[in-house]
Amino acid sequence: MIPIFDSKRQYAKIGSEIEKAVLEVLRSGAYILGPNVKALESELAKYIGCNYTVALNSGTDALHLALRALDIGKGDEVITTAFTFVATTESIEIVGATPVFCDINPDTFNIDADKIEALITPKTKAIMPVHLYGQPCDMDKIMDIAKRHDLYVIEDCCQAIGAEYKGKRVGTFGDIGCYSFYPTKNLGTMGDGGLITVNSENLKNRIVALRNHGGAIRYHHDEIGVNSRLDEIQAAILRVKLNYIDEWNKARREHAATYNKLFSECADIQTPKELDNTYCVYHQYTVKIPNRDEIFDKLHEAGIGAMLYYPIPLHMQKVHAHLGYKMGDLPITEKNTECVISLPMFPELTIEEQKMIASTLIDCVEKSKAMA
Repeated sequence: MIPIFDSKRQYAKIGSEIEKAVLEVLRSGAYILGPNVKALESELAKYIGCNYTVALNSGTDALHLALRALDIGKGDEVITTAFTFVATTESIEIVGATPVFCDINPDTFNIDADKIEALITPKTKAIMPVHLYGQPCDMDKIMDIAKRHDLYVIEDCCQAIGAEYKGKRVGTFGDIGCYSFYPTKNLGTMGDGGLITVNSENLKNRIVALRNHGGAIRYHHDEIGVNSRLDEIQAAILRVKLNYIDEWNKARREHAATYNKLFSECADIQTPKELDNTYCVYHQYTVKIPNRDEIFDKLHEAGIGAMLYYPIPLHMQKVHAHLGYKMGDLPITEKNTECVISLPMFPELTIEEQKMIASTLIDCVEKSKAMA
């Protein structure tokens, strides 16, 4: 079986470093908001290129607290994409705001910046672009729209740490950037974890208070907050892994180039495209194919751990039924959810495995086409 992601291979290479770091934490007696969390926040601020970061216990909380920090809530609208994980819109509804769905660019799977402006109303408070699969959004257009309409921009970077747009890392364009350290992410810990990036000291201080029950000073609570503190063990693990993130992202890009070459002679497999002047980090390698569901089953029968991200677009999910969207409202999103499939992608993937994956997929596509 070739999994979609293999954490065991990664651990086999750096496990001794992680075990040493974890053991040091266990021996220290400092388990919550200790020196590793503070060091990680500083190191990630330098790596991403922002003034401040705040470590949290999940990417979902990062999105939630970003909205809280910007005072977005009941009566406000946030423009975003329906082609993403539910945490994006879950966070909007948690604060009482309303997600407004924009269709996607068919090449990048990201929000179509050319369609955002038509969705702006007097209630619009923010734009939440998602750098899906590690592919940066068209941030020049998005930031221009936001500036002209006085809107906040919250970047969902949960799949895109290290990705760049015109030489600048994502998470540094908008007012707030949000990251996830879920174990399967490019930079993943061994549990849950998240991060917020900001350049404003006032915003940083607000988020620091919100993550710790709404108080900047112990036992002084200024507003309703949450308990969203990244624990010290996870921070120590991330500090080890941060030393490898550029190497791992480079390997992912090399694997993507290999896949592209292997599929170059099969017209029925549409490989992912990158915007000009971007650095995609390929959290997922996602292609478009005909008869996707049938072929998905065939790949699993052959021991290839392909995945479907995301088979039901968010505007058609039960949780958002009250918003009143119907099939046909987002035609490009809907079409893509029916034909995309993600193939195994992780730094330790071998060329032999990629050749086997590619030959199997090509064979399945050709047989499916012949039987149609």
